[in-house]
Amino acid sequence: MAKTQLNVRVDETTADAARRRAQQRGVSVNRYIEELVQQDAGEAGRTFVEAAADFMNQYRSVFAEEFGTGSPKGEPAEPDEGVRGGAPAGGRAKAAPARAEDAR
Repeated sequence: MAKTQLNVRVDETTADAARRRAQQRGVSVNRYIEELVQQDAGEAGRTFVEAAADFMNQYRSVFAEEFGTGSPKGEPAEPDEGVRGGAPAGGRAKAAPARAEDAR
């Protein structure tokens, strides 16, 4: 991946801490800062996933009512009849005809 130069201004205490921590880890200050940013970005992704899971749990009954419930083993739920996108009982959903005359 191509590298882009990024200039930042920090106070001397922060700069010293970055140099010291990079040296302790045996990496350049550039690499140290790059790793910190990547780690922070990963935490943001985990925060999003946790928030989405909380949302799903909070509205579990609404989703169950709308889409049915899954088996206890975590297998996909069988859609209830009448639920959008559900197949007729005991069969597969039929594809919509491509032309109006095919519908007859």
